Amino acid sequence: MSVLDELYREIILKHYQAPKNFGVLPQATRRAGGMNPSCGDQVEVMVLLEGDTIADIRFQGQGCAISTASASMMTEAVKGKRVAEALDLAKKFQAMVVEGASPDPALGDLLALQGVAKLPARVKCATLAWHALEEALK
Repeated sequence: MSVLDELYREIILKHYQAPKNFGVLPQATRRAGGMNPSCGDQVEVMVLLEGDTIADIRFQGQGCAISTASASMMTEAVKGKRVAEALDLAKKFQAMVVEGASPDPALGDLLALQGVAKLPARVKCATLAWHALEEALK
């Protein structure tokens, strides 16, 4: 395993074992959820919009390491961003894990999930929270 692979593995495990922004956001102005029927992963994303900015975001649910880490990293990546910026980041992330596109440096720690593109069964796990975010921001 390369040093980069080891670093990415460590980032995924860190977010899975101690997910960021996990829990209920009572003052949420937007909510959306999703489920992956093939593995049972479930997520609900709650967003507090102030104007056009994601002032706060949380998620809850249950899922595998990939699903939980992806949701955790997503909340860190989009908090404080404008809706259009968050949706653009969602497109870049999905292009990387669904289509195997070259990773965009703007994805930051989310680059740890680029290997998911080689594991089709895990793509839905990695994109579950992102689809919920997109739905919440419609």
